[in-house]
Amino acid sequence: MSKAPERPLAPEISATLPRGAEDADLVDSELELVSLEDLDWSGRDARGLRLSECELHSVALDEISFERAQLRDVAVFDSTFANMSGNEASFSRVRFERVRLTGAILAASRLENVTFADCRLDMCSLRFAQMQAVRFEGCRMEGADLYEARLGSVLFVDCDLSGVTLSNATFARSEMRGCDLSAIQNPERLRGVRMPWVDVIRIAGELASGLGIEVLDE
Repeated sequence: MSKAPERPLAPEISATLPRGAEDADLVDSELELVSLEDLDWSGRDARGLRLSECELHSVALDEISFERAQLRDVAVFDSTFANMSGNEASFSRVRFERVRLTGAILAASRLENVTFADCRLDMCSLRFAQMQAVRFEGCRMEGADLYEARLGSVLFVDCDLSGVTLSNATFARSEMRGCDLSAIQNPERLRGVRMPWVDVIRIAGELASGLGIEVLDE
């Protein structure tokens, strides 16, 4: 019997944080030990931004340029990152809760000890991403792209993974529970994933198709 996925480590953040500046310069800058609240940074250039020991509440970061950004010990609540461009970003001990990342591009990013709770990652690109100790819970991920992603100790619970692309993706010590996997692309790449029997039965058609099995109606 394979081992269950590791639980992601929680962010280490001070209980009291001063409020951060609204007009901060973001390119290759560093923000630490601040709380960012009710800000609209949509469309801003934040390439190379480093956030550490911060909280974000109701922050709009839609279409932000987030390439090479680094987040460490960060918690994000009730915010939006829709259509963010975040190639080669790095996330360590980060929690996203009720965050919209629809269409976000996180290609070649590294995620370690990250939790997504009640988030939207539909049409999100995680191509070539490396994930270790990551948890997705109650997330909408329809049409997400995991092409050639490397997933180690990743847990999906009650997520909508319909239409997700798994071409060349690899899983190790990972698990899916109560997820919608209808119309999933390249289901044969689920090798190495733990799954309750009832969930396996639910996607029997997709698994048969991925293995080239012709299913008879009689």
